[in-house]
Parts: sequence; structure tokens; C-alpha cells
Amino acid sequence: MNKKTVLFLCTHNSCRSQIAEGLLNSIYASRYEAKSAGVEATKVNPYAIEVMKEIGIDLSKHYSKSIEEFSDEKFDFVVTVCNTAKETCPFFPGKKIIHKAFDDPSSFEGSIEDTLSVFRGTRDEIKNWIEGTFGDNYV
Repeated sequence: MNKKTVLFLCTHNSCRSQIAEGLLNSIYASRYEAKSAGVEATKVNPYAIEVMKEIGIDLSKHYSKSIEEFSDEKFDFVVTVCNTAKETCPFFPGKKIIHKAFDDPSSFEGSIEDTLSVFRGTRDEIKNWIEGTFGDNYV
């Protein structure tokens, strides 16, 4: 069976899109191949790496990528995970475009433990959405 390809897009490819890529590749590795990119690449947020490590997914070798890196690729699904990416992203060829905005945990300011808690919440929200969207009954 050919895997369907998914591109997750976000503003900086530092958190939400990285988490989504890691989750989809982990949960549904036999059916999907996910990649992620940002409108403006920066670096992967260390809190995102940490909360994914807690559930056995290693993002430590991931790096922030710009959408230009994938300009010649076609995807079965292009998913924008923030409103900025939806509004500023140039047209990206995909058989199906999906938009699902998640709050940006990197904008939270607080203690390390409180910040980790916010990142865990975002991770879990993305995980639940991925299971509902890419699970057995959807795509």
C-alpha cells in the first residue's frame, strides 16, 4: 500500500507543525508519511522536543524547514495548523487542504513547569485531532 503524504504548515515550523509531523509519523506510520514546514523557518522549540520525548517520540534531530524546501513536491494533504500559515502561505499543491488552528504554546510565559504543561496540552490536542482526522474512519 502506498503511503499518503501530508505536509503540516505553521508560522515558524518550531512547535505545532513539528509535533503534528512527529505524531502522525508515529501513530500511523504504515499509512502516512508526514513532513512539516513553516512560512518562516526558525528552530525547533526545546519544549516541543521535551513533551514529545515524554511520549516516546524523538524530535531532537528535527530542524525547522521553510516551505520553499517542498516547493516541488506534491502532497495528498496540506494541513495548516495556525491561522498565520493559512493566511500567508502561498498556494501549495495538495489533493486536500485542511485547516485546523491550534493555539501557539510558545507564546506562553510562565515557569518551566507551567510552560511544559501548556505544551503538553497542545501536544494532546493535536494528537486527539490527528486520531480523529487521520484515523480509520476519515481519510
